[in-house]
Amino acid sequence: MARVDPPPIPHSCVIPSQRSPQAAAEPAGHFGRAAVGRFAPSPTGELHLGNLRTALVAWLGALAEGGRCLVRVEDLDPITSSTDHEARQLADLAALGLVPSGEVVRQSERFDRYRAAIADLDALGLVYPCYCTRREIREAASAPNAPGLPDGAYPGTCRTLDAAGRATHEAAGRRPALRLRTSGERYAFTDLVVGHVEGTVDDVVLQRNDGVPAYNLAVVVDDAAQGVTQVVRGDDLVSSTPRQLHLQRLLGLGTPDYAHVPLVLGPDGSRLAKRHGAVTRAAWLAADPTRTDGRLRGVLAASLGLGLGGHGDEPTLAALVERFTWVALPRAPWTLSAEDAVAGPA
Repeated sequence: MARVDPPPIPHSCVIPSQRSPQAAAEPAGHFGRAAVGRFAPSPTGELHLGNLRTALVAWLGALAEGGRCLVRVEDLDPITSSTDHEARQLADLAALGLVPSGEVVRQSERFDRYRAAIADLDALGLVYPCYCTRREIREAASAPNAPGLPDGAYPGTCRTLDAAGRATHEAAGRRPALRLRTSGERYAFTDLVVGHVEGTVDDVVLQRNDGVPAYNLAVVVDDAAQGVTQVVRGDDLVSSTPRQLHLQRLLGLGTPDYAHVPLVLGPDGSRLAKRHGAVTRAAWLAADPTRTDGRLRGVLAASLGLGLGGHGDEPTLAALVERFTWVALPRAPWTLSAEDAVAGPA
């Protein structure tokens, strides 16, 4: 991987958005480039309605600017990933008209790229081994004298570990993960849906202790390699974005626009899960023989403020592209109705 030496990083860094949510309402092509969006599911199960809703936004956001949308399968974990799940996910997307441009990319086939990026960071003196277990990290972060870090952030236990300490851990059979050495850098950016976001960077994992490259590094490398200009994903991942902005800066990579879509909740107000009934496309269709993929697309579109009204609306993808603007998207979670969540006549 070619790397450009990064400029000095200030303690606080503002990443300029390519455009504001208001500017994103301009006609396609206004910004002088065709957008490249991406949808990146993990093949660990079937896509639920929340995943499909986010995918719909990814396609609409790119197509509305005269661009295209890619699919990247995030199958980093060889234990939980399945080619059967991948096939079903791609079939669900295609049934809704969400067909990727070009070949599907799989992260399991790109480990050499991620390890090259880690080597670049190591050459800058920014990589160190970490022997901590998840339990030890939780306990250290919750200690009374713990530094003020975001939830789940690493408290830096192993960053000053000397050779003797490392040898002790390795003699005990512990294999290290690799972490990025940071200095509490803080990043701010403008999200096309959420708006202004700020966050502090911690010593994020670059490679797990089983040798598998970590999510935050992999997505940064892949988005740059694929020329992605627009990242659409659930807003549960918004807190990861400052880490990715930091990695982009260190590796000399460009920064795409980010759009974090509010999650879908079950009728009880909790995060959508299997207990809520028809949360997958197959289950939703099976609940009523009159349901179609066009109608499901209409339900998802209506939840995004793009419906024509009525539960039977079956808009085409082209029609939704014409209606789409970032400013029209809701900023609050969508609570799935009992009608759509449970089996039975709709």
